[in-house]
Formats: sequence, structure tokens, C-alpha cells
Amino acid sequence: MTLFTNREYPANPQCATQPKERICVKKKQAKKIQPRPTLKLTIENLDNEGIGLAPHEGKIALVQGALPGETVIAEVEHEGRTHIYTRLRKILRNAPQRTTNNPCKKEFTCLGCPLIGLKYQGQLDFKQQRVTNALADHDLLREGLVHPTLPAEQTLEYRASAKLVFGRKRERVLIGLYQRGSHEIVDTGDCPIHHPLINRIINVVREEVQRQSISVYSSRHKKGLLRYLLIRVSPENNKALVTFVSNFRDLQQLPKLAKWLMRKVPEVIGVHQNINSSTGNVILGQETIKLHGLPDLIEQVGGIRLRIAPEAFFQVNTRQAVRIYQLVRQWANLSKKDNVIDLYCGIGGIGLHLAKDARQLVGIEYVEQAVRNAADNANLNELDNCRFVAGDAAEQLEKLAAQLHPVRLVSLNPPRKGCSEELLQILCGITPQQIIYVSCDPESLTRDLKVLVENGYRIEQVQPVDMFPQTAHVETVVELKRME
Repeated sequence: MTLFTNREYPANPQCATQPKERICVKKKQAKKIQPRPTLKLTIENLDNEGIGLAPHEGKIALVQGALPGETVIAEVEHEGRTHIYTRLRKILRNAPQRTTNNPCKKEFTCLGCPLIGLKYQGQLDFKQQRVTNALADHDLLREGLVHPTLPAEQTLEYRASAKLVFGRKRERVLIGLYQRGSHEIVDTGDCPIHHPLINRIINVVREEVQRQSISVYSSRHKKGLLRYLLIRVSPENNKALVTFVSNFRDLQQLPKLAKWLMRKVPEVIGVHQNINSSTGNVILGQETIKLHGLPDLIEQVGGIRLRIAPEAFFQVNTRQAVRIYQLVRQWANLSKKDNVIDLYCGIGGIGLHLAKDARQLVGIEYVEQAVRNAADNANLNELDNCRFVAGDAAEQLEKLAAQLHPVRLVSLNPPRKGCSEELLQILCGITPQQIIYVSCDPESLTRDLKVLVENGYRIEQVQPVDMFPQTAHVETVVELKRME
């Protein structure tokens, strides 16, 4: 409905007899919303993202939340040349693997945990099969090579960190996640996979932002203060570090909010503000300032203590991270005469565990802040046989290999995209006796493994690890040895 005055706009012919200053109402024809078509589908399997797949008239229909063996009614959202993208509307026949006690009330709106309706053993089998299929696609699979997925001891309330977006809908403050494939924000509420302290902090922050009428950033209008809420919890100590990502520097409202939050939730030991004025979807900006409390969080991770800064990357599942670090240390089986290089070392989680047994360890990481954190963590654990350098992994590896010759072990923990061809060729030229590769993506992992195998390495064992229960993600640890 559009309101206008005759003084400002040409006269509406329907109101020609009205006084000049009278406000006229121009009614728009209401458009009829056509209902979207629905399909009856039988789900045959899951894709790598845990989304149900069903054949339909020569195309593949994708139905998130549906499980193999189920018959469902799904609403068509978009139909492409080869795929049909749908939304699950009703399950007509449940799969035997569907759990009867789903803990999430927002399973079909949030869509962040596509496997939460699947019994846990089924999730573990799916992840082992995903790794097995990736290896088979690159002709790397041997019988018995892939171990059963290492289960998580805790399948709910395991997430020790959260990166959430602020939003507003009908004047109500939202804190949650973007719904898959859209810019709609789903308010997480009491998310069952978050550590309980994270949920407490979210609810307190939402209530206070609403009460104080603090502005929330709008990506459409490029205005507003609060953009993201970052929370990191130490499960061991039940303490938390909170970071507000803001559109601009604010030293009036946010310090008050920080002080109030620490008073309301005493487990919060520090609150920071990160300034990100970019218009893209990058979460963190370049500047972080401490508003109240401590500068970082100290966490006990296996046999080491880690100082975790607000901007630092660290695994979201601390307990499973410990098991990976212990596994890497066990497979490495180092002695005090061995030199080690830890590529993509981050804040030192893997490297510091290996340094306990090695002669010398050098960690390489592109992010300078992470390198400073790793050096601080080495001092915190009184490990004087390791150092950390910042720079391009391939370039630094080539420099350091000559200094550390011979290199007994190289550990790798790259980002999701895996390693560059250049890095892998340099690595093979160093000829370490052993390589241990920790990956968060089976497809990029097996692509890199193929290069290593072609250059004289043999895959000894592959261990999938369930770092993220209820999701399709799988962490994988691989041991390779140099063939004589």
C-alpha cells in the first residue's frame, strides 16, 4: 500500500474530486501466490553433505533431513537441468535407522545437523563409507585400510565454540545461523550440540541487546552495530571467552554490554570487540580490542596447555581433538634424535604434543597471530625444542628442510582445500620417513594422497574420526611411510 499527497505527486484520477491536500490511498492488486509443486519420493542414499537423494524422472531430487529407505513428500524449491532442490514436508515411511528421540526441535528449519535424525552407529558407518568411497575414486583403496570411525564419547553438547550471526525480525533480535541456501537467520535457541554455557550466553546476550535497543547490522542497508557473536568455551574449566564483531568501533554501548554479561554469567572471563566494516561475508576484521576481563582462554588439551586468543582457530570439539593429537603422537613414535616439521601448525595443538618426544620441531603457519600464539604456548608448556615460523608453507618448507636434514616426520593439517601441488612436490623431495596427514575433507585428502603415493609413499592406515556428531563432516588421520 502506497501513501502519497497530491502536492508531491501527480493526482490520482480516482481521487480527482478530493481536496488538494487530502491523502489518497492507491491500492495494489494482491498477487496470488501459486503453491509450489510437491513430489512423492523414495530416498535411496545420502550425498557427501548428508542430504537425501531420490531419483525422479531422470533427475536427482535432494531432500535434506530425509534418510535412505524413507518415502517422503517434498516441496520443489528449484528445478535444474539434472537436480531438483526440495524441502521436506512429510515423512510417509520412516527408515529403520531413524532415531525415535530426536533432541532438536528445529531439525527441519535450521538444517545445520543433517544427520541428527540418524542413529549414531548409522552416522559412524556413513562417515567410514564416505572416506572409503573417496579413496576408491582415486584407486588408493586396499582391503582393511580404513578403520571404523572413531566415535565421540559425547554426541550432544560437544561444541566448545560458536560463530553466530545477529539479525532482527519484526523488531525481535535473533542470534543464530543462516539457513542453508538463504540469508534467513534461524535463531538457535537451546541448540543441542552446543555446550550448555554457550546456550546460556546466547540467551543472555539476546535479552540484553533487545532490552538496550542496541542496533543490529543489516547486510541490505549496510547499517547497524552488531554483526556476529563468537563464543569459545573451555569444557575442562567451564569458562568462556566472548567476542562481539561490530560494524564499527564502539566504546559506549558494548563495554556496558560486556560488563553486564560478565556480571550475569560469571563463567565469562573476558569480552572482546572485533571491528569488521567490510561488506563481504568474512566474519573477523583486522582489529580486536579487549573490553573487559582476560585477554585469552587457557585450555588443558591432553598433555599440554593452550592459550587460545579470541581470533585463534581451534577445534570445536576439544575432547575429540585430544584423541587426534594422541593418535598422531602414537603413530609418530618419535625419539629424541628425530627432527619434525609441523605444517599448518595453527596455535600448536599437534606440534606441541610431538615436541614432547622429538629432538627438534619446527611449525609453519601462514597466519602470524597463530604463530605468536604457538610460540606463547611452547613457553607455557616449557618446551624449548620447538619454534614456529610464519609464511607460505611451500616456501618455508623448502628453507627449513635443509636446516633440519634429515627430517624424520612431517605432519600436515591443512585447511579444507588441502595442499598445493607445489607443496606436495617439495615435501616428497625432502623424503621424510613418515608423513601423518590430518584432514577435514576426504575429497581434497585423497587428491593429495594420490600425489604422495605416486612419489614413493605407501598409505599404512586410515582412521576416520567423528569430530562433528550429527553432521556429515568427518576428520581423517592418515599414516604414510616412505618405500625404500
